[in-house]
Amino acid sequence: MKNINHFKLFIIFTVFASVMLFISCSEDHNNEEDSIPISEETVDEETNTGTDLNQADYEALVFMLEEEKLARDTYEYLGNIWALNQFSNIKLSEETHINIVANLLEVYKIDYNLLPAGEFQNQNLQELYNQFAIQGKIDLANALQIGATIEDLDIVDLENFINVTTNTAIIDVFENLQCGSRNHLRSFITSIEKSGGTYTPQFLTENEYNLIINSSREQCKL
Repeated sequence: MKNINHFKLFIIFTVFASVMLFISCSEDHNNEEDSIPISEETVDEETNTGTDLNQADYEALVFMLEEEKLARDTYEYLGNIWALNQFSNIKLSEETHINIVANLLEVYKIDYNLLPAGEFQNQNLQELYNQFAIQGKIDLANALQIGATIEDLDIVDLENFINVTTNTAIIDVFENLQCGSRNHLRSFITSIEKSGGTYTPQFLTENEYNLIINSSREQCKL
């Protein structure tokens, strides 16, 4: 009975995530990204759908909750300074990403605590936010570089977590978060290049970066 209840919770979470993400994931300044809902799939209860989490999975979810918050808080801060629709639109997408990870934590009955805007429990993320806040108010060019850097980092961190987990629920959510981040990265790079600038990948390899930038926008489940 306990496994069945967890399974029901997972299905409810999947449906809720589909609705939330379908509504809010047209995130860039041209609202060009189409979204498709996550379909309900029959899940084998004997596969690792997430009724239990190991320590690595737990740490991955808690970390990504705060990293998505880093993106949201930074874009909100930059949007207030530069009044660029790109920041405000992508901020809404990041808000959805936070909610999706938070809902997954709730499915697994994991307590979490989101601090106020600009505050993070993870010290590395706190230092990044402090750095972005200083650099982002210098000029719009720096602000756009920060946006690209955040998405660059997000893609790589998600990939690292995907590679070490066998939890299919986490893999599904993280892969779709990656899809959104790739589209965000493309959006920021387009603006950087239109303004005459360039971006050098900080975390992605040159080959990974070029594959993303030279490919078309994706239709994400998130």
